[in-house]
Amino acid sequence: MEIFEEANGRFADNVAFTNFGQSLTFKEVDEKSRAVAAYLQNELGLKKGDRVAIMLPNILAFPVIMFGILRAGLVQVNVNPLYTPRELKHQLNDADTDTIFIFSGSSPTLAEVVADTPIKNVLIANVGDATGVDMPSPPAHEMFADRLTVKDVLAKGEQLEFTPPQINPSDLIYLQYTGGTTGLSKGAALSHGNLVANIAQFDAATDGFMRAGEEIVITALPLYHIFALMVNCLSFYWLGSQNVLITNPRDMPGFVGELKNWKFSVITGVNTLFNGLLHTPGFDELDFSNYKFAMGGGSAIQRAISDKWKQVTGHHIIEGYGLSETSPILSVNPFDSKEFTETVGQSMPMTEIKLLDAEDNEVPLGQPGELCARGPQIMQGYWRKPDATAAVMTPDGFFRTGDIAIMDKRNNFKIVDRKKDMVLVSGFNVYPAEVEAVIAEIKGVVEVAVAGTSDERTGEAVKAFVVRSSEDVTPEAVQEYCHKAMAAYKVPKHVEFLEELPKSTVGKILRRELRDK
Repeated sequence: MEIFEEANGRFADNVAFTNFGQSLTFKEVDEKSRAVAAYLQNELGLKKGDRVAIMLPNILAFPVIMFGILRAGLVQVNVNPLYTPRELKHQLNDADTDTIFIFSGSSPTLAEVVADTPIKNVLIANVGDATGVDMPSPPAHEMFADRLTVKDVLAKGEQLEFTPPQINPSDLIYLQYTGGTTGLSKGAALSHGNLVANIAQFDAATDGFMRAGEEIVITALPLYHIFALMVNCLSFYWLGSQNVLITNPRDMPGFVGELKNWKFSVITGVNTLFNGLLHTPGFDELDFSNYKFAMGGGSAIQRAISDKWKQVTGHHIIEGYGLSETSPILSVNPFDSKEFTETVGQSMPMTEIKLLDAEDNEVPLGQPGELCARGPQIMQGYWRKPDATAAVMTPDGFFRTGDIAIMDKRNNFKIVDRKKDMVLVSGFNVYPAEVEAVIAEIKGVVEVAVAGTSDERTGEAVKAFVVRSSEDVTPEAVQEYCHKAMAAYKVPKHVEFLEELPKSTVGKILRRELRDK
């Protein structure tokens, strides 16, 4: 929290966050987050280490609530607002949290499952709550019509005394949920020390490129995602930058319309976001006179996209690599790079990376191996899952990423395959086991396997290979069933029916053969 307090002191009157024409200065974020912290301590009786869920899109209430949670020594549980009731129920139960800040528009999802979770305190966030301005916001579900809003929390918290707890580097700051081979998401337990380390590493990597108190950063990636959370919200906050929050980047014309208001210097995104901007009229006419770099992650940046991006902006996209378990950045290309390397760059400062074969031996230069990393940004472990934690750590303390990489002569790493069989849809992780478990519930489905297939718009798309016993199982029926159980990006875009699934001699499904289809 020293980083947060230092920024508030240095840049008090600077604008910290902007959204829908409304802004908050660093001083206002300081005051309002203090009120949130005081409310959580005094009115709800929450103690250091308790978990608090936050289920919000990119609106001004997000950073105000987040810094309030952190100041009180609580652990923030980041929840995707697009989650279905099934996904939300699992995460709230696994995190064992009794308090949630939720966007009014997401409250119907919570209403379906709240009785089956530990949730007692539901606090509603409307679009204008952080500034007190009445702005259009979806109505909260009738079950929560009498619950306090963030506007109420701020008003009450301002009258209460806040007692700062002693926060240590080893104390948890976030539970960042990530999928697993069982199909159930696991909470990566990240500490204050993990995030401070990654902020310092990012600061060292960008040394000389950033001007304190002068940068304008476009934040279109969701803040509940560790990439935007660490890079945009925390690192650039420390630098005194102005964050322009984009609530709905899928509205590309509206997104570009907002960009016309800013001589922005930095934008973060995924390949599909950059591609979408390039294909939106007006983007190539923006003022790029202050532009410095775009940082891409989440999924591979395609050369064709980066080449076109350079034609428009003057610079290639800077690609980095990381995971929820690593806070997230493990490697990044040089920020002054004049070429597109088609790699994820070199390891961050204070970060060791080695590539291991199946027997945990280091592979020779140029040969593929599982990328394993050790450094101060590596998670404390999976929340309440010691066996799962042990499975991803080597005896000498390296984290097994599950990604297969090659290192070149310049010490750049290229990700060549995913050991995990994960599918990356617009930068979002989709785990085949989770989708398979849902499809297997459908009457008439004998067997199912899920794999990724290339997609021009989303990078990859989910494809389901199904063995059926009834003609009633159609592609439309499978997709309709999945839509009820999962977020839209997880729903198979393609469904193919097979007589049998390809398997090894021991009965293991050969996903590579399915991907090759």
